[in-house]
Amino acid sequence: MKKLINFIKNKRRKIFVNTVLVLVNNRGEGFLDTALQILISIIIGSLLLAGLYTLFGDTILPSLTEKISGLFNYAG
Repeated sequence: MKKLINFIKNKRRKIFVNTVLVLVNNRGEGFLDTALQILISIIIGSLLLAGLYTLFGDTILPSLTEKISGLFNYAG
C-alpha cells in the first residue's frame, strides 16, 4: 500500500512540475507573430507582383513587340 501511495505522490509531483514548466515556457511563437509574418509576406509578394506586371506591361512588352516586328519587316 505504501508503494502505491508513493507512486501516486511521485506521479502527481511530475504532473505538477510539467505543468509549471509549460506555463513558464516563453520560447515559442505566438499566433500573433505568425499572423504578422504571413501578412507581411503577402503584402511584399503582392507589391513585387504589381511591380513586375507594370514593368512588363509598360516597358518590356512594347519594346519586345517593336523588335519582333522589326525582325519580320522585310520591306525595308
